[in-house]
Amino acid sequence: MRTQICHGRVIAALVGCTALVLTVTGTASARPAPHPASPSASRDLGRQVLGAKDGWASYGTGTTGGSAATADQVYTVTTWAGFKAALAAGGTAPKIIKVKGVIDAVAEGCDAFAEPGYDFDAYLAAYAPETWGLDTDLSAEPDDSPEGLRRASAAAQDRAIKANIPANTTIVGIGRNAGFKGVSLQIKAVDNVIIRNLAFESPIDCFPQWDPTDGAKGNWNSEYDTAVVYGSTHVWMDHNTFTDGSRPDSAAPTYFGMLYQQHDGELDIVRGADYVTASWNVFSEHDKTILIGNSDSESTAAGDRGHLKVTFHHNQFSNLVERAPRVRFGQVDSYNNHFIGDDSYSYSFGVGKESQLVAQHNAFTLPEGISAAKVLKRWNVSPLTADDNYVNGRLTDLIAVHNAEIPAEVLQSGAGWTPTLRTRVDPAQAVPRIVDCGAGAGRLG
Repeated sequence: MRTQICHGRVIAALVGCTALVLTVTGTASARPAPHPASPSASRDLGRQVLGAKDGWASYGTGTTGGSAATADQVYTVTTWAGFKAALAAGGTAPKIIKVKGVIDAVAEGCDAFAEPGYDFDAYLAAYAPETWGLDTDLSAEPDDSPEGLRRASAAAQDRAIKANIPANTTIVGIGRNAGFKGVSLQIKAVDNVIIRNLAFESPIDCFPQWDPTDGAKGNWNSEYDTAVVYGSTHVWMDHNTFTDGSRPDSAAPTYFGMLYQQHDGELDIVRGADYVTASWNVFSEHDKTILIGNSDSESTAAGDRGHLKVTFHHNQFSNLVERAPRVRFGQVDSYNNHFIGDDSYSYSFGVGKESQLVAQHNAFTLPEGISAAKVLKRWNVSPLTADDNYVNGRLTDLIAVHNAEIPAEVLQSGAGWTPTLRTRVDPAQAVPRIVDCGAGAGRLG
């Protein structure tokens, strides 16, 4: 516990102002003064646009979302059905959708999606390693098998919880307690989307699949990212909160000796997506958090090379296991973010195939016994730039520390490019106070 002065108010918090972060069911108790880089052209959040030079999403045509919507294309929604209807209305004409309160896409529970005859105990009995083995996957199982019934149940959930976001759309939360529970936003093959001031409780996969061939012991695999940017351009995610909420992985059971994994990513940016800015968000209590580029395969690489340009700034990444983010191919700029680790911490930045990561002016708060060498994880040999980063208040050369402690995974310095699309860059030592007091949903008007 330490005391933090946050915009004139004294707050006791575990780390900085994290006690103020809005969850899906909670409410922030203080509103910080706006950062100098915050948009201020309009008091109406729906009409605000991304500022000039504010990360990759400002490149070229910039990101304006639905700010030009006519009065009949502005919607206030309070239900999942109402939200999906607003998305479908008016095609790609500019629209603003204002979310009031918490919208739950799975209020009726997982049983609402289950195919008649599906029984989880029967599934476990059929595919237990001592019965099925670990050499054959379940892809050939017929429709009337436990796996076939699981597939049909999963398909029903997929149809129910996914929402396709059209081009030229702004989605904003009204006030300090707006958001979604159990929803998967699909930003696919569109341009010009803004999502702000919303608290998301990650969707759970009601029907994870057992894959006996995944690893030496098999594994449970889940679907449903909270938000996925798939082949889309000019996307701005700002002042949102992403959390596992009432269903954390730490509370999940194990079956066949493996964690019954019911969560996928919080924000994935894949399949040639480009020009994305994620600013002033909170990502917390999650395992596989953010994936940029979803495969090393050459077929995928052909569409990813030259794309996946993403900026992260003034985000709080707290109590995560990994992927904040893991990067393949992309030119990723990460600056002025605060990373807070706990005992489950694995790494923050995953250096993947042909990635071009720049990580500068960030702050890391790690618990005793967690080395700064773990901040970086090498998946492939890809040079990166990492300077002016502070770990527990001390200037730390992340690459040098990593290479000294993990010589089998030597990292090379120099990403080969210099970011120019930045607004104000705050001193790294001030980042914990600034970010903890300003990031997350419920901090805008």
